[in-house]
Amino acid sequence: MVKTVFVTGGAGALGRAVVRQFCNEGYNVAFTYKKSKGKAAELAKETGALALEVDLLEREQVAKAIADTIEKYGQIDILVNNAGRTQIMPFALLEDEDWDGIMASNLKTMFITTQEAVRGMIYRKEGVIVNIGSLAGHRLLEVPVHYAAAKAGVMGFTLSLARELAPFNIRVNSIVPGLLEDGVGRMVPEKELKEYVSYCTAGRPGKMDEVANVVVFTASDKASYMNGQNVFVDGGI
Repeated sequence: MVKTVFVTGGAGALGRAVVRQFCNEGYNVAFTYKKSKGKAAELAKETGALALEVDLLEREQVAKAIADTIEKYGQIDILVNNAGRTQIMPFALLEDEDWDGIMASNLKTMFITTQEAVRGMIYRKEGVIVNIGSLAGHRLLEVPVHYAAAKAGVMGFTLSLARELAPFNIRVNSIVPGLLEDGVGRMVPEKELKEYVSYCTAGRPGKMDEVANVVVFTASDKASYMNGQNVFVDGGI
């Protein structure tokens, strides 16, 4: 049976690579987007994936997207929590709304989407969840504090959920990318980029496809003995 994948933030740089790779591997794919309607339409046309315009902070919209995916494909076997954003802002200048906004975009969206998607997995006693973290939440880097705190939260979310869902045969892992060429990586100042590359054993930023390949492998049956792991794809830092 062809498995179905639900990817949040599928119109972003990494999201597009993840959607393409799952489609190339023969999965049914549905993905969410919020603002990038043109990119989402192009991706859907290119891959045949189901594009869903969703505000992931609105539970009713998330529930409808989940229901629409199940109506089209029968069930959701794999959830990839990829949606998130950052904000370049010194800690001393952060306002309450800045902190709350980054926490909501990176963690609350993950909470709502996972809770809505996991019920079917629990019922069937089978499923896979892959959360996208960031090296910013694991290493001493010059990054926005609220973003680093949110991405560190992905690790705790992953570990606790993996333990809780283990009796239902649901695996939960996170992928931890380092600095990448596109997406958030485009916002990194030249000074920080050179510093990262100087410490990175690969000697360069990563490519979106390199991370997407690991996401697809982690979600596959080939990774059936992986659970509660934070898999670093950072070029060696």
